[in-house]
Amino acid sequence: MAEPGHPERTMRAWRTHEYGPRPTQVLQLDTVPIPEPQPGELRVRVQAIPLNLNDLERINGGNMMVRPELPYSPGMEVMGVVDACSEGLEAWQGKRVVAMPRGANGGFAEWAACPVVSAFEMPEDIPLPGAAALYFPFHLAWLGLFDRAGLQRGETVLVHAAAGGSGSAAVQLAVDAGARVFATAGSEEKLRLCRELGAELAIDYREADFAAAVMAATGDRGVDVVFDSVGQAVMEKSMGCLAYNGRYLMMGFASDKTVADDKLIVPRRLALSNAKLCGVLLAYVPEDLGKMLKKGMGWSFVPSSLGERITREIVDLVRAQRVKPVVGKVVELEELPAAMEAMANRETIGRTIVRLW
Repeated sequence: MAEPGHPERTMRAWRTHEYGPRPTQVLQLDTVPIPEPQPGELRVRVQAIPLNLNDLERINGGNMMVRPELPYSPGMEVMGVVDACSEGLEAWQGKRVVAMPRGANGGFAEWAACPVVSAFEMPEDIPLPGAAALYFPFHLAWLGLFDRAGLQRGETVLVHAAAGGSGSAAVQLAVDAGARVFATAGSEEKLRLCRELGAELAIDYREADFAAAVMAATGDRGVDVVFDSVGQAVMEKSMGCLAYNGRYLMMGFASDKTVADDKLIVPRRLALSNAKLCGVLLAYVPEDLGKMLKKGMGWSFVPSSLGERITREIVDLVRAQRVKPVVGKVVELEELPAAMEAMANRETIGRTIVRLW
């Protein structure tokens, strides 16, 4: 690698040159220039890369809202230390942060350019690898459970894919808030984790009818909140076990994202449920851009001030040992494609962290 401060500085980055089904066959470890921060951005020297299910789309060419120009580096999330700032952001220099790279890609690399609006300080007293596992899962779970669903003590929550990143975060936050949690997962090891995190009932969706189990556990009342990152495969049955005035959180589409833009919701079905359907998208944008997107597209994005609040609350909960990051595996940069393949095959628990420190 070239000496710091020289324009020819380069870094290693896993990049997609053409799409294909297997990360181990598609991703290439390239040497590329270290990015420079654009206005409103920080450059992060990456210490750890948390892997996300949506990173697979940047490898297999699946359903993406924005399709980057090939070749490019996938990677929606990084953690590291700010080593360069655009004008006006000098106060961030040297800070330890979790961040989303520019365009929600570019994170499978040793450096990443990240909009400051999607970067949040991570204190030194929370050690790696756990510190790298807190951003996306806990922000998503908090937004769903509290910002959208307004979860209250004593309510009941059904969490799908509860041994995954956002699922395990949702179980912990709901339990900490005083809710009863029913969790679904797909192996005995994953069910055991759900129980350890506080789930009252852990259901193997491969062996049992989760809806029947939930209805029995609630005396046929149903649950107050469904936390669903799976989508189509569980949606109909999940809506059927929502209580009166229940809240259905659309967190993701892991079972089949090809239908994410299809017309899946039947209005009469929703009306008959007397429930609320809540969309949840983790995306922080500057206020002026948020207004432009709202006017032009009708979309609503999360203000970064709320992200700062969520970060503070999660840090406080971790420090108090009321919640914890769930890290299933830590791998080296060279092992990243195989780790992504394991995630695609549903072989992972919690978060997989790629370490560069």
